[in-house]
Amino acid sequence: MITTRQQHASGFSMIRPATLLAVLAINMSLTPALASQCASPSEIAATLTRWAAARRQFVQASNHDMACRALANTFYESVATRQATAACIHDVSGNAEIGALDSEIDAFNDLLSAKCSS
Repeated sequence: MITTRQQHASGFSMIRPATLLAVLAINMSLTPALASQCASPSEIAATLTRWAAARRQFVQASNHDMACRALANTFYESVATRQATAACIHDVSGNAEIGALDSEIDAFNDLLSAKCSS
């Protein structure tokens, strides 16, 4: 006889693989779209400026949980932007853009781990 606890546990074991597959499917469907939208150096510079402002706003935020969620979303955006930019760059001159994006990702990662980890 299967208890309620066993049924509950088996339900969770099915949700995890389904969630993982959904996330992978979404990621795979977005990667070509990101790569097809290559940003110009001026667009990347504007994005870097916006991200710096987002970090400053985070430090001044009064609602810590909401600020951490916004920062996590911006971190995800920065990683996706870096991935798309790397797919677009075919020459050595783009290495500076990748380096700048890597620095931003590191800054977001450090801020998230220092201020938002439990």
